Amino acid sequence: MQETNPLKTASGIPDGKRYSVGTLTYTRAALINVLFWMLWGDFCLVIMESLLPNVVPLQLRWEGANDRVVGLIANSLPAFIAILMGPLVGMQSDRHRGPLGRRRPFLLWSLAPVVLSLVLLGAAKPAGELMHRLLLPLLGSGATTAACTLVWIAFAAGLFVVFNTYVLQVYQFLFADVIPKEVMGKFIGSYRAIGAFGSFAFNRWILGWVEHHTLHVYALAALLYATAFSLLVWRVREGDYPAPPPKQGGGVWGSLKIFFKESFSQRFYLNLYLIPFFFWASLVPFQTFMIFFATQAGQPGYADTLGLTLDQFGKVKGWTFIVQIPIFLLVGPFVDRFHPLRVILVGAFLTGVSFLGCYYFVHSESSLRVCFILNQAASAIYLGSYLALYPRLLPREKYGQFFSANQIFGLVGAVLAPVLCGWCLESVRDYRFIFAWCGVSVLLAFAACVSLFRHWKKLGGDRDYTPPGQAAGGGI
Repeated sequence: MQETNPLKTASGIPDGKRYSVGTLTYTRAALINVLFWMLWGDFCLVIMESLLPNVVPLQLRWEGANDRVVGLIANSLPAFIAILMGPLVGMQSDRHRGPLGRRRPFLLWSLAPVVLSLVLLGAAKPAGELMHRLLLPLLGSGATTAACTLVWIAFAAGLFVVFNTYVLQVYQFLFADVIPKEVMGKFIGSYRAIGAFGSFAFNRWILGWVEHHTLHVYALAALLYATAFSLLVWRVREGDYPAPPPKQGGGVWGSLKIFFKESFSQRFYLNLYLIPFFFWASLVPFQTFMIFFATQAGQPGYADTLGLTLDQFGKVKGWTFIVQIPIFLLVGPFVDRFHPLRVILVGAFLTGVSFLGCYYFVHSESSLRVCFILNQAASAIYLGSYLALYPRLLPREKYGQFFSANQIFGLVGAVLAPVLCGWCLESVRDYRFIFAWCGVSVLLAFAACVSLFRHWKKLGGDRDYTPPGQAAGGGI
């Protein structure tokens, strides 16, 4: 039995509006306290998460990696690992019961390995040189310092993804367990706004230090993350959960069979999963290759790039996050009032069109700043609403399982897109192509949104929707 939690019962709570989710009941002050620690954790998590898509591609390019290798190590390999782990993380978390609840133990257990992997990534250059000296007597000239460094980065990135998969997924599972549904849209809007400010801080004040202080940047991000999530585990309490259903026979394979049968047998959910598949197919290559278009291609025979310095690009990119912050905050109330699916439709359409506009109109630092800001403003409408969609559409008792299934589709897009996009870039030899790739991908996500909206209306829409496969009255 869990420790007594003053936020879990109305007993002794002063008069005033109360907010409930599961067995948790909050006063307004208690709810603000929970939101603060969740959002502070998000701010530090975003700074830490900015390292993999922004710094690892640079580390790989400094060692002479081509676009396919950059896409493989920085995006496809981590995404492939996350695909394999997704079902395990979701079902483990849904079924776990303990003094800390069913979500927080995984955040706590993953903390030390994530910090270690970040330090290993930060030390990649000296570690590669050390590996080269150790392997030289065995492999002779076949072992180069650059090759050893690339192998080290791939290993450290893989280790990071294994444990960070628990962090990212379980942290988002926690939303549905501790945030009341009537404020979910506002929370997601604030969550995105805080995340945008974290991204701004990283790009404005940290990215320019990466080249000459790589280990220090990784160590600082690791320290921030470790402190924030230790406090989150301590200060954010979970409610009580009903006992999980009895385990089915068959061990791991039996559990996987149940996972795939339940998660992928309903057409409605498959349609839902297509949205992150196409969106991530745009988002991940954009994060990886955009920096090469803005700075230097570093490849012979490629079309001219904008030629900005890392510091200049960091400042341009930082302004896009500042513009996103008020949009995230404004989107939240619209999500709560009109349903996140309607807001997602608007955001996906505008994002796709703006990507195509970037392809035609970006030719200088000033045009990049204007077009990039418009694109990220449109993207903020989508990003500010899509996480609020899942607590409204997925069954609560198996939320982690279905959320993980959704993540698998997104990760498949993240695995395939960087390599395919890298291959296309090596064919067209023009980093401007990244805008066209992203525009088409997001418009396909918009088409999936339209199809999902029509199906949701048939299932009852605003008034009567119940998650498919769940008894009426059990939805959110």
